[in-house]
Amino acid sequence: MNIIKLIREKTLQVFSVLIIVYLMLPLAVIILLSFNKPKGRQNTSWNEFSLDAWTNICRDQTICSSFATSIKIGLLVTLISTIVGTMISFALIRHRYRGRGTTSLLIFLPLATPEVILGASLLALFLNIFIPLGFWTILLAQITFTISFVVVVVNARLAGMDPRLEQAAMDLYATPLQTFRYVTFPIALPGIMAAALLSFSLSFDDFIVTTFNSGRVVTFPIYIWGAAQRGIPPQVNVIASLMFLGSLLLVLVASLISKRRKAIYA
Repeated sequence: MNIIKLIREKTLQVFSVLIIVYLMLPLAVIILLSFNKPKGRQNTSWNEFSLDAWTNICRDQTICSSFATSIKIGLLVTLISTIVGTMISFALIRHRYRGRGTTSLLIFLPLATPEVILGASLLALFLNIFIPLGFWTILLAQITFTISFVVVVVNARLAGMDPRLEQAAMDLYATPLQTFRYVTFPIALPGIMAAALLSFSLSFDDFIVTTFNSGRVVTFPIYIWGAAQRGIPPQVNVIASLMFLGSLLLVLVASLISKRRKAIYA
């Protein structure tokens, strides 16, 4: 029985490692090709080691301008969606009112709607109310579906909160504002931060909905799609590598902070 149990554990470990390698392999290829000096326009096969792409990321100004546009839109979408989505979550979890079920259905509807249909519907809406396509229509379109993801994540956090903690704070003569500030908000903060990170990732990565409503504005995914028709430059791989390494650094910092807090309170 011990041998069978050992085989099962080792098999699970091997499969886990293989899955992680499979998921990380495309990222490793992107990082590798960022140091490549391609012969032609296509940067799909290794030719020669070079740091040109790293030392001259903005050789094509369109790359950096589209990246800056995506960052700007992503930050605004994250800020607005996180605030609005968090307030909606508190209303859905903490209160009972007429139309609550309908509100929940409408909030979660964008999650079940295909992006092509959502993008085309928003395009028709903007054209019918005479809003010119561009930066602001991209912002509104992305907020429309990112709010739903924020509500899902924050709902999960709020549903797991023990209401007795807030009741204990009020028993100790804390005002509703003090209870929210010192008890409710700190407990909900990890879920809110997770929702914010998810919102930024969805906004920065979105292509389908953005393409319908972008007009002449070029975001980073739209630039990559256009560049793929003639050859993606290695500078794109550099930016992708920097974003991956930055995300990895954030995860490591958050993990270290979490371990330090556990050690303090242990």
